[in-house]
Amino acid sequence: MTASISEKQKVEAPSQGASIFPTLLKYGVLLIVDAFALIFVYALVFSGNIGLGTTIGFAILMVNVVMLIPALYPLRWMVVGLALVTLLVIYPMFYTIFTAFTNYGDGHLQTKQEIIVTFTTSPRFRYAPQDATTYNYALFRRDGTADDFALWLSRSNDDGSIEVAFAPLNAPIEVVDTDSVDAPETYQDYALMSRAESIQVISNVQNMVFGEGDDTAQVRTAREVARPLVNRYVYDSARDALIDQSTDIAYFANPNTGFFEPEDGGQALTPGYRVNVGFENFRRLTGDPSLRGPLTTVFIWTVMFAFLSVFTTFWVGLFMALIMNDAKMPGKKIIRSLLIIPYAIPGVISILIWKGMLNANLGIITNTIYDIFGYRVPWFADPFWARVAVILVNLWLGYPYMMLICSGALQAIPSDIYEAAAVDGASRFDRFWKITLPLLLVTIGPLLIASFVYNFNNYLLIEALTAGDPPIAGSTVPTGFTDILINYTYNAAFSTTRDYGYASAITIVIFLIVATITLFQYQYTKTWEEVGENV
Repeated sequence: MTASISEKQKVEAPSQGASIFPTLLKYGVLLIVDAFALIFVYALVFSGNIGLGTTIGFAILMVNVVMLIPALYPLRWMVVGLALVTLLVIYPMFYTIFTAFTNYGDGHLQTKQEIIVTFTTSPRFRYAPQDATTYNYALFRRDGTADDFALWLSRSNDDGSIEVAFAPLNAPIEVVDTDSVDAPETYQDYALMSRAESIQVISNVQNMVFGEGDDTAQVRTAREVARPLVNRYVYDSARDALIDQSTDIAYFANPNTGFFEPEDGGQALTPGYRVNVGFENFRRLTGDPSLRGPLTTVFIWTVMFAFLSVFTTFWVGLFMALIMNDAKMPGKKIIRSLLIIPYAIPGVISILIWKGMLNANLGIITNTIYDIFGYRVPWFADPFWARVAVILVNLWLGYPYMMLICSGALQAIPSDIYEAAAVDGASRFDRFWKITLPLLLVTIGPLLIASFVYNFNNYLLIEALTAGDPPIAGSTVPTGFTDILINYTYNAAFSTTRDYGYASAITIVIFLIVATITLFQYQYTKTWEEVGENV
């Protein structure tokens, strides 16, 4: 008995020892991941990205809980996916909601603390006081560059000595040991610019700060450079104001507008900072005429586009499926394969091909219509025809999908139902409307809803085919007659005037609209199911 136990222990010992290594490896990897995650979270929180830092911390905590609690161990296969969903889906949703209630956008991209640091430390906000040392200068440019300038500074002192220095951009000012104030033709890898060349770029050069750190210089006039520059603004925390040292004007923080403004209501300092503006972005949707009019047009067209896209693709796809479902149809496999080609080719390629065929001057479709009817269709210049073009191209892209799902649904309908209906004297027309269509909608109803939601946000088609054109006049956001809400939102957020708060508000509205329409359509899906049960 003792011998058998001893032999069993010898056999089990290696097995137990071998099982320790995977455990140590698991905890070691988890420890390394936690260490890097904590450093990353700390860096994000310290830089002001508290929301993202908190989300990443929560995701890492979720990973640790799943990996360390034995009862949750089966979820280890899903934990990475859940963490990614948290970071890539849940966080953007909450961040979008948060942004919709702020003035985040051009002129308000930074936090208040970041703006204070910018105004009080950035070389862009330095100036030359009246008692600054002045120099004559010559302008140099680095060989092979367009805007890498440097200054040759020269000054004659009262005691008869001369002072010469070389001041490049973003580099320390260098004292030049020379007996002449005249600038050489070349210095290091810079070349002297002529007077005419200097005059052409002087407006840009006057906005540049030469030198580095506390020793900086700036062009004051066409003939004079001031050195050194000092910070123009200092922050008074007791008054919550930025003081302009050149004018002694105090600019007070306005928590409603996100600007530092003078007491007399004069010009505010720009840029501003992010603040909570409540429902202001949502009020702009209906209160600003330059936004309300174009947005109403875009909204109506978005609903029409999504509905017509589903309607046309469904009926054309169903028609093709009924033909392909006919047992007497010859060559069904070849024809079905050819009909699926538009679905197999990448959408952007098909869109660009259609764009070429609809070209106003060279398009084969445009020229063919002109040869037959004598009318050159302005596909992309007229709002009506541009929308027709969008629906036509989307029909080409979408009918193969509808044909496939309708073919599968038709084959799932029992043939004895049709036989019983024929015996009862039902015509082909009656069998389609009272048997085929109700049973078909029961199966593909949810897919039609999904197709509607997809087309409601079909950004690629609009952007690649028309880019939203023709434009709507008078809109502060670049908007066209073929833009849908998602394109309008993108233009508001990433066009020439970025307005992320307003775009986020539109995003929330889009979500509410799509959710409402989807729930409403699901009620019809239940109706279709009841009809299908009664067939």
